Amino acid sequence: MTVPDTDPRLLRSFVAVAEDLHFTRAAARLYVAQQALSRDIRRLERELGCPLFVRTTRQVALTPDGERLLPYARRVLDAHAALTTAFAEPVTRPLLVDLNTDGMTAARVLARARELAPECELMARFESGLTWAAGEVLAGRLDVSFGRAAGLDPAVLSRLSVHPVRYEPMAVMLRDDHLLAGREVVTPADLSGETVYAGAGNTRTLEWTDLAERLFGDWGIALAPPAPLAVGVAEFQRVMSKTGHPVLAVVDFPPLPGTVVRPLVRPVPLSPLLMVWRSGAHHPGLVALRAAADELAAREGWMVQPTGSWLPDTDASLMRHRCRTTPAAGA
Repeated sequence: MTVPDTDPRLLRSFVAVAEDLHFTRAAARLYVAQQALSRDIRRLERELGCPLFVRTTRQVALTPDGERLLPYARRVLDAHAALTTAFAEPVTRPLLVDLNTDGMTAARVLARARELAPECELMARFESGLTWAAGEVLAGRLDVSFGRAAGLDPAVLSRLSVHPVRYEPMAVMLRDDHLLAGREVVTPADLSGETVYAGAGNTRTLEWTDLAERLFGDWGIALAPPAPLAVGVAEFQRVMSKTGHPVLAVVDFPPLPGTVVRPLVRPVPLSPLLMVWRSGAHHPGLVALRAAADELAAREGWMVQPTGSWLPDTDASLMRHRCRTTPAAGA
């Protein structure tokens, strides 16, 4: 079969539906009518001679041919964006990249993107929470952020583009005199009856608190009440030391003096990290960030989901199209 010259618009429509697995949300994200999006998908299926989605009244799923097409479509669209950028006016505006917290996954993606696109000025920001940062992105005061996109308001998410970066294994930060601090790993069952801090009361991190509540409810873990909003490492350390509560974190979270970070296992709860930017935005730095994320993910297995891991269905719908399954270390 000879593959036709495919309109990039059709591939863009396909990728949007493949990422959202929902025609209405994908149409809103692309600012097109749902009927027009459906026509584009049917046209692409006719051109390629195969169905790309299985559609029912309750869900949309990729067919094996759709799964096979997705990485090719992404590469074509990235190349198309790079071509457009190469012949556009030079970009002088810095790209403002929110890392949420320094020294973690997003910071590594930024560092690699700077190597891939040294001509771009990629400026780091630290907004601490995707709920807040997403509003800043839509308002034009930030360009990119990272975090748990499934926890955002659907009306906000519909105006954003997302790119999965990593299934981050979750952990717990404990005072070094805590009864569980001497263990190499901690299970959610070990925390049953404990009160664990997960940002309750912080309106900037609603997506993180929501993820914690979903996890805690399955194992009888109490969500710690709101604590004063601490700005800076020293203040965070002081407040957490004063309350004494364990803190829900991810495995790469740097331990503070007087604390230890222990991975959670059996199951491994996952915090899905996605790159988020305003739909329709164009900047060579965006291409570099996505390329950096994919390179690091391939090298370090960031998009490999551990067998038997814990992840809410709402998050899986944004991540599953790039998911492989492998046994979990320490599980």
